[in-house]
Amino acid sequence: MKLSLPFIKKHPVVAVVRLSGAIGMAGRGSMSDTTLAPVLEKAFRKGKTAAVALEINSPGGSPVQSSLIGSRIRRLSDELDVPVIAFVEDVAASGGYWLAAAADEIYADDSSVLGSIGVISSGFGAHILLKRQGIERRVHTAGQSKSMLDPFSPEKKEDVARLEGLLADIHENFIAHVKNRRGSKLDHSQDLFTGEIWLARRAQELGLIDGIAHLKPKMQERFGDKVKFRRYGLRKPLWTRFGASLAQDAIAGLEERAAYARFGL
Repeated sequence: MKLSLPFIKKHPVVAVVRLSGAIGMAGRGSMSDTTLAPVLEKAFRKGKTAAVALEINSPGGSPVQSSLIGSRIRRLSDELDVPVIAFVEDVAASGGYWLAAAADEIYADDSSVLGSIGVISSGFGAHILLKRQGIERRVHTAGQSKSMLDPFSPEKKEDVARLEGLLADIHENFIAHVKNRRGSKLDHSQDLFTGEIWLARRAQELGLIDGIAHLKPKMQERFGDKVKFRRYGLRKPLWTRFGASLAQDAIAGLEERAAYARFGL
């Protein structure tokens, strides 16, 4: 049993949540709203928390999962009146920056990569290869758009136009989120939403982050040298430690590696 002695001063506690990796991809280490929900709930609700610090290192991923996670962070912050401060490590790009923008303040290392406020869709076309091999593609649908952008059929202009419309709408949602969260801090004389990336100093000048700082010294500066840190993060299920789903994890690892490689990491 713990005894609470009123005359003993308690040191402030900062909950640290690690948000690392691609968002919404397959594999046991991927971030999603479902996997992060219990982690975030504990971080915000356990004990009396002075602030929640987010350690972010993500090249992005699913826009929907990014939005769901970011929205959950905001709901908990507003409900419990707990400030959220993001600290970017190697990269917070695309969906990774979406998560960072959910915080009240954003800090990064000098060499952190930030931005990529855009939306991407990529794939392959294999119809020429099939034709060379003498293979005939047969597709039967009910609904003229059901086979849109089938990788084994020639690309259609109307399908590309439809996809570009969807990407533009998602991009507008991303832009609205950043403007809502960063507000007057943004440099509105610059076009920040082209998908471009910046290092931290330039990102600070553009209003995308609040400064250059690392988690521990910044939290000590704000809450005192005696501040305590309580860490939370995703745990690997027991069965994954014995080699289960190795093929799926290997593919997911390659996809995540490719996502980081886009930013030279």
